[in-house]
Amino acid sequence: MAFLAWVGLGADGLSSSCYGPEEAYLALRGHVHLAIFLAIATAGTVLVISHSYKIIMELFPGGGGGYVVATRLLGGTAGVVSGAALTIDYILTISISVASGVNALFSFLPVAWLPFRLAIAALAILALIYLNLRGVKESIRILLPIFLIFLLTHAMVIVLGIVRHTTALPHLLVDTAQDTRLAVGELGVWGVIFLFFKAYSLGGGTYTGIEAVSNGLPMLREPRVQTGKTTMNLMAASLALTAGGLLVCYLLNAVQPAHGRTLNAQLTDTVLGGLHPFGLPIGPILAIVTLVSEAALLFVAAQTGFLDGPRVLSSSRT
Repeated sequence: MAFLAWVGLGADGLSSSCYGPEEAYLALRGHVHLAIFLAIATAGTVLVISHSYKIIMELFPGGGGGYVVATRLLGGTAGVVSGAALTIDYILTISISVASGVNALFSFLPVAWLPFRLAIAALAILALIYLNLRGVKESIRILLPIFLIFLLTHAMVIVLGIVRHTTALPHLLVDTAQDTRLAVGELGVWGVIFLFFKAYSLGGGTYTGIEAVSNGLPMLREPRVQTGKTTMNLMAASLALTAGGLLVCYLLNAVQPAHGRTLNAQLTDTVLGGLHPFGLPIGPILAIVTLVSEAALLFVAAQTGFLDGPRVLSSSRT
């Protein structure tokens, strides 16, 4: 079933929306209206990459990871380079996912606890190493509630973050054009181009994990290729909408960086923090649930590094 495959294989890709868009937005350095172009470019890149992997699925119905594709189409040297890059990528996936997950948790904890972030992240990685040495694997029963809570809470944040500024939407394009002209006057055309592509490249972490469906094709039921394509469509749509939507919400809600807090934490507080129906603190509770779901999904993404990394190393032997 494509939905369950999306849950099992899409967690890694979707979790990257917790840190990729933030890094891209912060790199704009005040020229925040360029975030509109950045959101379009980010969503477009996700769709292009996912389409290329759908083609790979047709060519390699038995599973088409980077090492296998490079070796068969470009030769052994290219395969070794791809395998080495993937190994490094999985190491970075583990470290960045854990660090980002810890940052999400500490965003609603007291500031006095911030010095313990590094120690907690290191302990989390050691705990994952221990669990994997014991043979722990991902279970769809564990993934499903985490994945669904993440989707629902982030969809709510993005929709409310845009809807509450509906009246500002007609002026958004005008403001974007004016800010772009000001940026060109300040930095020059090439300066604006450099700034944009610097932000775009720093947000490149958004695209990690998209290859999971292609790599995991052998785990799917027949018809594998068709199921894989449907799964890839679901992953691409969810990641493109989440990453692009967050960038637009950062802009519309004038989200500013704060010490010890992620931009997503700032955004959830802005959008949900004021919701107190019947005097109940529903909004603040939902904000915490949103951040906890981020942390949980990021730890799941880190786990995929421990599962897929050894597979790449095993394939590289042959």
